Amino acid sequence: MHLPRPAGVRRWDVRALAASSLASLAVGLASAPNTSQHRWGLAAAVAYACAALVALVSRTPWSRAAALTAAVGAVAVPLVWLTAVGLEQMEVGVVERAARHLLETGTPYLADPVAVRDFNPYLPGMALFGLPHALFGAGPATSARLWCLAGFLVVLTAAVAVLVKGERQPRRKAVAVTGALWIAASPVVALPLAIGGVDPVVVACILLALAYAHRGRAGGAGLVLGAAAVLKWTAWPAVPVVVALMAATRGPRAARTTAAVSVGVAALVVAPPLLADPRAFLDNAVLYPFGLSRTASTAASPLLGHLLVTWVPHGRTLAVALIGLSAVAVAVSLLVRPPMSVPAAAHRLALGLTLAILLSPATRIGYAVYPVALLIWARCITLAARPPVASTDPPVPSVPGPSRPTPAGACSVPPAGARDGRRLQSLGERRALRGVRSGSGTEVVQSLLVPGFQSLLRLCRSEA
Repeated sequence: MHLPRPAGVRRWDVRALAASSLASLAVGLASAPNTSQHRWGLAAAVAYACAALVALVSRTPWSRAAALTAAVGAVAVPLVWLTAVGLEQMEVGVVERAARHLLETGTPYLADPVAVRDFNPYLPGMALFGLPHALFGAGPATSARLWCLAGFLVVLTAAVAVLVKGERQPRRKAVAVTGALWIAASPVVALPLAIGGVDPVVVACILLALAYAHRGRAGGAGLVLGAAAVLKWTAWPAVPVVVALMAATRGPRAARTTAAVSVGVAALVVAPPLLADPRAFLDNAVLYPFGLSRTASTAASPLLGHLLVTWVPHGRTLAVALIGLSAVAVAVSLLVRPPMSVPAAAHRLALGLTLAILLSPATRIGYAVYPVALLIWARCITLAARPPVASTDPPVPSVPGPSRPTPAGACSVPPAGARDGRRLQSLGERRALRGVRSGSGTEVVQSLLVPGFQSLLRLCRSEA
């Protein structure tokens, strides 16, 4: 059934969901059979196709129903399926082993890693998600994949709660909730959530830090940034960006608080494993994730940095130099022109991370989860801050009747018929506005005809 929509509105949500369905199908077909990526791609292709149909019959673009359909079909359904058949990403085992090794030796890193599976490229805080498995044994409820998903959902829910705290307009709350659903429904987020990736929880921490910064809570922003910084190196670029934002919008004191809390939390968590075995920390958490180890990383998507290392003489040195130059350029931009709003900070951080992803010798296309989530979150904050859209319909002209002289000393109170006519006109205008907004065919026709009949009625009364 075709539902009328406002003229001139392009349905980019339908196109995006259709493209997501095709991209998911391509991931599934390009992956090895009977792997987690293969089965996720097949399930997600169906999910995004169904979500596109929901969006097609929805009156409003980017509806919550379409986002919920995509999130359930691309995250929940593949997660249950993959858990039942025992398929998961290699990172799940790495996190679980890191937690077990942390409890036994005081460090989550192996001393002499050789094979790819021996390396732990994450910072010490990531072992937290493997503690249930290390303490209570293997099982669906103790899998690091499940706890990474739970961490993502909890932190993202907290980010929405902080963003809408104190808001009295339901529209702004609805925008934040719908935006969070679209973040979870995005293919670059849904894939790691379903198969056991660790990046979504890091992204959620960054979004929560931006929400705290939006509210001017320097300590909260610093605490969450510190928590993200002990999980993975990809969270560290967010620290200077948020500090620059706080300095520009809340003053130097707030910036110092954010920087001190974030660095302090990170130092407290990273220092013990670093002191326990500095060499193991260097091999696992520094050299290997940056592509500087003798063992090649599995993160080898054909992006610019990987192509430079593969095909250009001294390409590794060139790639590292380009990363350094891009980092300096972003840092200078933060000093010369700091972001003056949270959306601007999210855009600056997305730009810096995109450059790092493109130029890194060891990178994955899946790291696009960071800029994509940041851009969606920035859009949510921008839309939530906008005032309600006023009607652009021209006012309904009234037909004046013959004027009657008012006796001296009498109050110029309009007769009852005129007051009734004005009330009818106000009621008709409200109905017309509702009809145009809702897109109902009956109400649209009523909005066009009722004002004309009201004017004709007033004209007849005045002539009588």
